[in-house]
Amino acid sequence: MPNTNTTSINRSQVIFPKILLYILAAFYLVNCFTPLRLHVDMIRYFDIKDCIEYGCAPDSTAALDYLPYGYTVLLLILSKTGLLKSFTLVLINCLYLAGSLYLVKRIFEPANRTLLFLMLVLLNWTVIKFVAHPLSEMQYLFFSMASLYFFYRYTHNKKLTTLIFAFVFGGLAFLTRTVGIALAAALVTGLLWQYRKELIALIRKNRILIGIILLAVIGVVVFSKQLGLNHYTGVMSRQFDDGLTLKEILEWHFTEWTELFVNTSVVKVLPYLPATIGKPLFVIAGIGFLISMAYLIFIRKTTIPFVVKAYLFYYIILMFNWPFYDPRFWVPLVPLLAVIVAMVPFRAPAWKVSGIAFLVVYGALGMVALGYMTYTSLNKEVMARRHANGVYRNEYETVFFGKAQTDTAKHIDPTVLNILKRYNK
Repeated sequence: MPNTNTTSINRSQVIFPKILLYILAAFYLVNCFTPLRLHVDMIRYFDIKDCIEYGCAPDSTAALDYLPYGYTVLLLILSKTGLLKSFTLVLINCLYLAGSLYLVKRIFEPANRTLLFLMLVLLNWTVIKFVAHPLSEMQYLFFSMASLYFFYRYTHNKKLTTLIFAFVFGGLAFLTRTVGIALAAALVTGLLWQYRKELIALIRKNRILIGIILLAVIGVVVFSKQLGLNHYTGVMSRQFDDGLTLKEILEWHFTEWTELFVNTSVVKVLPYLPATIGKPLFVIAGIGFLISMAYLIFIRKTTIPFVVKAYLFYYIILMFNWPFYDPRFWVPLVPLLAVIVAMVPFRAPAWKVSGIAFLVVYGALGMVALGYMTYTSLNKEVMARRHANGVYRNEYETVFFGKAQTDTAKHIDPTVLNILKRYNK
């Protein structure tokens, strides 16, 4: 006869996370009602969209901007259909995120760890923040995960159509964000590795597909200037010419990794730490997190598909050479890192205790981040004062209340004000 107490405990262990998951989903949907969240790159995207849609001077900043056009195309479509509003943009981001999580689940099949995986992603502060921003992160995330999923499917069903879909979505990811070059390298490496013995036969059988891929590679080289590749290499060289060192870049990116795993921004933690140890502590912790993930991904025996390993390798290498600091760069990897962490068994008692402690802190900080995001989404006064540290306060208050609410307001950016007036609904 089954133990009714044990059965009820097991049910509660499943029901409670599901209820929490539904609550998190509801909070994400509530944030669709946020005012348009301004960001430097978001303003650039909208300027490029207006330049294409309404025209602009050939030497204008928007005409010369190097941002890939993938996300701009989405803005153009929404603009032409009258749907380019804050609500629509955040809702699309939520759909992109949901689709990405579904695809990652299909790749890894984490079984009884699915709820843990979903909560690790949905409670990550970078995901919470950038779902609510009209930026390219979620679109790139969806396209890149779709590409990996279809390649993974190809390794099982050997259907040419799935391989084509993998490269099509890989191309869309690249057109959305130039870092998609890491995805292209992973797909090619995946083909070379998994089918090294059959490579010659594959080329003979699929001459047309191989020809298309070669033409695509040639096209990327030929049109590298239009795609922004020349600009990115120029940006990197200029940063080093200005005195930036490799040591500083590594410190930035190790800090970003700590921010991902402790689930909060370094800016919010440093005031509570001694000045001499705060930043070094984040760097050291980041090194530890990177080494731990490298072990889980590349050394520990797991069922991680080779193409995913290749993608993580290329992406991490590329980002650790990128001479700018921003935890946002790692958003496209959060679901993959989360599912890998979620699948770790943690059988030893000491690991179980430390794992539970980590999840409690991580979850609590995630709930705070989600609560704060929702609070600012629903409170225009607070939103104006606190979003982006108040950089756009005057423009927000002019749109919300008819004029800036502070007596010190001396400048209102007409470009930002125009964007808010047209799309903040």
